[in-house]
Amino acid sequence: MTDPAAVERDAAEAASAFAHPAVAPDATAAYGEHPDHVVDFYAPRGGTTGPVPLVVVLHGGAWRAPYDRQHVTPFADFLARRGFAVANVEYRRGSSLPHQNAEGPVAGRWPETFDDVAAAMDALPGLVATALPQADVRRVVVTGHSAGGHLALWAAARHVLPYGSPWRLSAPPTLRGVVALAPIADFAVAEELGVCGGASAQLLGGAEHWDERLPSADPASLLPTGIATAVVQGRDDIVVPQAVAEAYVAAAAKAGEMVGLTLLDGVGHFPLIDPAADACAVVAEEISQLAW
Repeated sequence: MTDPAAVERDAAEAASAFAHPAVAPDATAAYGEHPDHVVDFYAPRGGTTGPVPLVVVLHGGAWRAPYDRQHVTPFADFLARRGFAVANVEYRRGSSLPHQNAEGPVAGRWPETFDDVAAAMDALPGLVATALPQADVRRVVVTGHSAGGHLALWAAARHVLPYGSPWRLSAPPTLRGVVALAPIADFAVAEELGVCGGASAQLLGGAEHWDERLPSADPASLLPTGIATAVVQGRDDIVVPQAVAEAYVAAAAKAGEMVGLTLLDGVGHFPLIDPAADACAVVAEEISQLAW
């Protein structure tokens, strides 16, 4: 049973992270025809003319429709104020209405959620050239929080997807690295712990598709990538517990790859994207180490 004090702390952290007003982008571009096929761009603040590294942000929210990119716009602006060019990607999530026998909105859409992330990543170099010319597409770091952390790890692993996958790349993506923030990085462990109400299984379309689709979706199954990877995790996270990150790091080690793991004491799930929290500065530093 979760400690009531931990629940109270998590609620306070979430309230702080969500208290910041949304920050309007400097430009927006479409990478497809669906209303969710958009990327918001934030130019580096402080008069920087470029070229500067590009940080691609993939938002969390358990891949569920009620959570869109707006809640990470303060985080995107925070990174822009640190001198980065930033692309905040939207993608299709689960239905906004509960499905039969579901307690709430279902996580993700198969295959649309993955279609969108792949399409957005592929389109970014062309979109950036017009929308954010300060960005250096040779210095790209992908970051994401929670479910977005999963998508960031997945986007960096497309070249090791099973043969025949429509999302597989023939060569590694041109990335400086990935910084995954409290990611849902090991689906088996996440399901054992009941992370986000079984969202991982829902993303795959239900338990009946688990074995078939897991190898194409689970970051812990897509190793090694050869892409520099760092995970930032709060030790007091009760939303996506530390054990999930540790399982991913262990899977990487077993595959012969070293993944950096930064564990933050006294930090839960949401401070990682809260510009008012010290943890957010730690995230920016992890990104800087890979980008510059």
